[in-house]
Amino acid sequence: MTKSTSGNILILNGPNLNMLGTREPEIYGTETLSDIEEKCKIHAGELGMTVTFRQSNTEGEIVNWIQEARGTAQAIIINAGAYTHTSVALMDALLAVGLPVIEVHLSNIFKREEFRHHSYISPASVGVICGFGSRGYLLALDALADIL
Repeated sequence: MTKSTSGNILILNGPNLNMLGTREPEIYGTETLSDIEEKCKIHAGELGMTVTFRQSNTEGEIVNWIQEARGTAQAIIINAGAYTHTSVALMDALLAVGLPVIEVHLSNIFKREEFRHHSYISPASVGVICGFGSRGYLLALDALADIL
């Protein structure tokens, strides 16, 4: 059983995740990002936490949100989408804020194209959850309840 905690968790979503529900449903499922946000808010409430849920297709905007989290969040859950495999800037920002980070992916990135097997986010993360669809976000919240 996961223990109860308090705190705000920043959940960040990268490029194209706003297209969930219609984008390659055979890979990403049919849930929308709004569906996932609602599940996260409910589950976080059950754990005594709150979430701030954001999505951007712009790398710099995500970097800004990460930097702003230092004074407002206790941890970060991030599904950086394609930026996972390309963004040193996101990795540097995550390392700089010094908060616990959990990396989440809807699909199992290790069963996909070779370029998706490398993550720049992982070195800044306490853990990685991939391949469980939207349940991965809830698992990340459970893990943070234990960590915090």
